Parts: sequence; C-alpha cells; structure tokens
Amino acid sequence: MIVVTGATGNVGQPLVETLVASGERVTAVTRRPTGTELPEGVRHHRADLADPGSLRPALEGADALFLLFAGELLAGPQRTGELLDVARSAGVRRVVLLSSQAAGTRPEAVSHAPMRAFEDAVRKSGLDWTILRPSGFASNAFAWAESIRKERVVAAPFADVGLPVVDPTDIAEVAAAALREPGHAGTTYDLTGPAPVTPRGQAHAIADALGEPVRFTELSREQARAEMLRFMPEPVADGTLDILGEPTADEQRVSPDVERVLGRPPRAFTDWAMRNIAAFR
Repeated sequence: MIVVTGATGNVGQPLVETLVASGERVTAVTRRPTGTELPEGVRHHRADLADPGSLRPALEGADALFLLFAGELLAGPQRTGELLDVARSAGVRRVVLLSSQAAGTRPEAVSHAPMRAFEDAVRKSGLDWTILRPSGFASNAFAWAESIRKERVVAAPFADVGLPVVDPTDIAEVAAAALREPGHAGTTYDLTGPAPVTPRGQAHAIADALGEPVRFTELSREQARAEMLRFMPEPVADGTLDILGEPTADEQRVSPDVERVLGRPPRAFTDWAMRNIAAFR
C-alpha cells in the first residue's frame, strides 16, 4: 500500500493515477473532500498533516508514503518529526518528500527554511528516504487562466528571464518510481524541464496551443508582489520573486535527473500547454 498526501493536487493527482496504472494499492489523503473523482479502487482518507495523529488510520498496511506539505503548514508550526514517527510506527519503510529546488540553491533564504527543516527531518527519520527538489511548476501558468479566457492577456513580472520549469506529471512519475522501485533511497533529485522558458515564452506557447494571439503585459516587481501577498506569506512572496527575477546559475541549469530516473527527456512547457489548453479557452 502506498499513501499519497496532497492526492488531488498538481502532482498528487497524476501520482495516484500513475501508481494505480502500475497495479499499486493506493490511499489518497486530502485535507478536504476531494471534489474530484479518484481512480477506481483508491481508498480516500481525510487528514491534516499539522495533526500527525490524523494520518495514522491512513497508514494502516502501508509501506511507502509520499509527503507533500501544504502552503499553510509551511508558514506554521512544524511537527514533521512526530509525523514521521507515526509513519514508522505504522510500518512505513519508505518516504518520498516533495521539497523545492530553492531548498538547495538558496540555503540561507528565510522563504524556504521550512522545506529545509522538512528535509532534515526526513533524512533523520530512520526510513528509506528520497527527496524531490523541483524547479518552478509549469502549472503555475494556471494563474493566468482567467485573464487569458476573458481578455487573452498574460500579466507577469520578469518577462524575459528564463527558468527550466518542470511538468508536474514528470514530478509524479519520478515520485512513483522512487516509491515503487529499489535504488532511490538516500537520493535527492533535482527536477527541471528540458530548457529554460521565459514568462513571455510561456504566453506564446499558450497562444500557439489556443490558435489565438495572447498579449503579454510585464508587471513590475512591486505590482507582482502585491498580487502574491493576496495568497502567500510575505517571506514566500519575496523569496519567489528573487528566484523569478534574479535566478542563480543552478536555478537556470537543466538537471539530468528526470531522464536519469525515467529514461526519457522531461516534457517541455509546450507539451504541458497543449495538454491543459482547455483551462485557457
């Protein structure tokens, strides 16, 4: 049995589907009612990772756990060690943590200190662990869906700064491999797309998939920050803008790890846009 937290998110949902297609028994864990249909045979359990005990019933009979912490928990109290104790006492032997690229590229950044703490706890857990550090998600472009649908406009900062954003389905497939296969314990994977792509380039890719022009409007850092503060804590907003506007060489580097694990190159942003174009119509 494999337990997947965050099971209806951009990574969790394709992970559940991939595991089920591989013949695995899966328990999908969410904080709220799913709102989406889970694959046939998947057990659903509601739990809040801020309350480690609430996860215990989901772990009965499980030997592997995919761990994803929601944004609210990143900004709040951390009970990761207790949660991992619960997992170990339930018989879980393997844990895969979804972390962030910046946990490695910006070791002093306040914005990603919680992720570094989660990583440390996983490494000390006594379980076989694998840590996934993805770059920015291609699916972050969903933030533009409403403005594209209504006005055919994308507004974003740092129009011509390129980053190798990663397709969440690639993250899910790497996670599935780490959860199911030997050879991944004690490994940290950096997950990126196949090439840097700028926000302007992403808008062009969506326009090509739509078959209609999409106008790009560049926001100042201050304008983008004001928008971000509507849904994320101040340190996270500032840390995110630092990466988007002044990425390090490592943050712009294309990692070989997706291809190393999956035996194929990572998917390009153009592929993601084509598969998800219904959200922008």
